[in-house]
Amino acid sequence: MEIPDMDQVQESLATRAEALRQWMGRASRSEKELRLGPAAAEAVVAHVAHVDQSLERASAGEPGRCVVCHDHIESRRLQVDYTAQVCLEHLSREEAATLEREIELAQAVQAAMLPAEVPRVPGVEFAAFSRPAQFVGGDYFDFLSFASGRPAWAIGDVAGHGVAAGLQMAGVQALSRAIVPLAGSPAEALDRLHRLFVHNSRFTSFVSLFLAAYDPATRGLISANAGHNAPLVLLGGSSAGAVAWLVPTSPAVGLVEEAAFVEETFALDRGDLLILYTDGVVEAADEQGRQFGAERLVDAVGGQRGASAHEVVEAIRCELEAFVGRRELADDATIVVCRFD
Repeated sequence: MEIPDMDQVQESLATRAEALRQWMGRASRSEKELRLGPAAAEAVVAHVAHVDQSLERASAGEPGRCVVCHDHIESRRLQVDYTAQVCLEHLSREEAATLEREIELAQAVQAAMLPAEVPRVPGVEFAAFSRPAQFVGGDYFDFLSFASGRPAWAIGDVAGHGVAAGLQMAGVQALSRAIVPLAGSPAEALDRLHRLFVHNSRFTSFVSLFLAAYDPATRGLISANAGHNAPLVLLGGSSAGAVAWLVPTSPAVGLVEEAAFVEETFALDRGDLLILYTDGVVEAADEQGRQFGAERLVDAVGGQRGASAHEVVEAIRCELEAFVGRRELADDATIVVCRFD
């Protein structure tokens, strides 16, 4: 039996607990409301307490041993779920099969490139732009398909930036590409991703994630927003001039111990624009420290109603670069525009 590396597990648990404490201490009220969605701040406190308890048990040498046979639990299982208390041999056949599938998904964590090209979806035109604050970043966007064949798109952001955030986001992307094609809905996919994420010692931070499924026949967008910056819908047609925001419906993935992922449906129309973005766009600051903000984003898009998706992306990018001037971006910035024709 392989003896698990408990030092590595303890280090990962300590890193996760400290990262959550620092976020709770420095995050503004609006930031907490965004990332938590409808969940309360107490949910993060409870999650930190759970991590601390696991860390205490790890320090005392309690975890890593099967409560049935008292032998060592497999290292790969502890990495996926540090709360595990029984080895694979003492799980039921169904539990073992389910766990093995989750382990295989977790092992899929590896470096992955962002989409090289946009998909072809009837009645939708896509364009995207992504720039890391450092040479690698923690932003993520992707174009996928659900089990039903419905096209899906996602945008996410790991707390932090740089190499660590980039490696973690590569893992999120690999897991998403394995989970979404087997899922029936955004909520189901996020729930499974969260369960793989929250007790996995390889992930030391949380991730905001917006995931949507689109039905070209009805123009219906079914989405679940897990603590991500609210996507902007610039309405066309008879409602031209109005805007709508797809606000968070759930807490960020990995932020709380227990999470319920809620979906909402938005009816899109010809001429509508959907703008997905990360916080590096609206929180970009000028030389006086003022943030670009949601209002400037609306203004940048407002004059682009008849423009192509690529032209809308370019308009936002140019406005952003003109606003920050000679300042470097402090965070990764990603924009995905969907135009419905």
